[in-house]
Amino acid sequence: MLEAVSAVMSLGGMALFAGLGLGYAAKKFHVEADPVVEKLEALLPATNCGMCGHPGCGPYAQAITEGEAINLCTPGGKAVMESIAAMLGVSPAAMDDEGPKVAYIDEEACIGCTACIKVCPVDAIVGANKQSHTVIVAECTSCQLCLEPCPTDCITMQPVPENIYDWTWDKPAGPNSKALH
Repeated sequence: MLEAVSAVMSLGGMALFAGLGLGYAAKKFHVEADPVVEKLEALLPATNCGMCGHPGCGPYAQAITEGEAINLCTPGGKAVMESIAAMLGVSPAAMDDEGPKVAYIDEEACIGCTACIKVCPVDAIVGANKQSHTVIVAECTSCQLCLEPCPTDCITMQPVPENIYDWTWDKPAGPNSKALH
């Protein structure tokens, strides 16, 4: 019995010592993050698709603060670019943006290889092996990572269909506004 109490006390002491050491190290070696980078990263879609040429949204946000173009985020589109421009106080850059698009899978041509499922960073594609796949439109961020691995080229990017649940009426510009809502 004494051995069990001794073992528990020893483990408890080691855990306490390790906890205190980790707490001290966390305070001593704390690195302050750039708040501008954090705000930029919050504006980006967080898909880490790499379409901007960076390995993820965090590195792209860092690159923007270092002078990188603000119009490289294809999944975010014009809306994200304009939000970034407003936050940084710069004028929006030109961007080809025909509105939001999502992946569409031609279910007749899909062979169910699951290549698209494996690369989708947000799990917007559902389906089983050797079964037809489909895209959850509300989850797709239009990163286009699913296009290349598809062996049958059955995936295309199409405009987001308007429906009764997300359709909005464009309000006319008032006398003091600069643009339509």
